[in-house]
Amino acid sequence: MKNLLKVAFVSASLLFAGNFAKAQTKIGYINFGLLINQMPEYKTVRSQVDIYQKQFIDQLTVMNTEFQTKLQAFQKESTTMTDAIRTAKQTELQDIQKRMQDYQNNAQQQVDAKTNELSKPMIDKARAAISAVAKEKGYNYVLDSSQVQMIVSPEGDDLIDAVKAKLLLK
Repeated sequence: MKNLLKVAFVSASLLFAGNFAKAQTKIGYINFGLLINQMPEYKTVRSQVDIYQKQFIDQLTVMNTEFQTKLQAFQKESTTMTDAIRTAKQTELQDIQKRMQDYQNNAQQQVDAKTNELSKPMIDKARAAISAVAKEKGYNYVLDSSQVQMIVSPEGDDLIDAVKAKLLLK
């Protein structure tokens, strides 16, 4: 009888503790990408990044035109070239291609850095609003539904409308 009473007490304690822990954790979600895209700062940042990126695209276009011109000249004249000249021209074309690839990689890194630099204040503002709404509504965790595939999610835990209201977005 004592053992049965102990088992019942332990079971009841575990059940109560499980329900208590469940009540303490509240999880919400928000589509962070959608929120960012709806902020007025997004258009400004996007246009500044596009202008910055266009410089690199223009330079790559010039490099590509140079490469195409030299390639066409090589293809026309390759049958009349000596082996040494043909090899030198092929090496020159390969060097131009490598410079273009290196320039493109460097340009992408610079554009990414510029994007991060310009986006940081907007992202910080959005995160602060999400944190404030989560605190006001008692959420312990807020997941980014654009990064996490939500299989089942109740509408009540989607914080997008509350955060948009906090940021004064329509």
